[in-house]
Amino acid sequence: MKSHRERSRARAWVLQLLYAWEISGRDSLGQFVSAALRHRRVSPRYLPYVKRLVARLEAHLGEIDAVLQSHIPNWRLERLAAIDRNILRLGVTELRYIEEIPGKVAITEAIRLAERYGSDDSGSFVNGVLDAVYREAAVAG
Repeated sequence: MKSHRERSRARAWVLQLLYAWEISGRDSLGQFVSAALRHRRVSPRYLPYVKRLVARLEAHLGEIDAVLQSHIPNWRLERLAAIDRNILRLGVTELRYIEEIPGKVAITEAIRLAERYGSDDSGSFVNGVLDAVYREAAVAG
């Protein structure tokens, strides 16, 4: 996948799939996404990045959630709005497990998703959490 626009659209698809998976109550993200993609029209241009994000997210979901929980000490992850929680998961996936995406780009893209799909406060909330995750990784790295 080459263009910024294609990755942005792939992220939006993944967010929609994550949200649907979470409210469906199904166990396996990968199986849910595979079934969903058989019934949804997703451009072939977006599919490689959609599948890559989902695979990384599924492989590291426990770690991703632990990182997020450590950066929201006054909240429980499951109490966050589902959209915000899944945008944060996408952001951490890109920050930690998609090496060619610069950290600032991952954060900016997550903020855009939050502003588009979340509440009025989602953008600043996502920015604060992901910026803390990013800074922690920079200090440790």
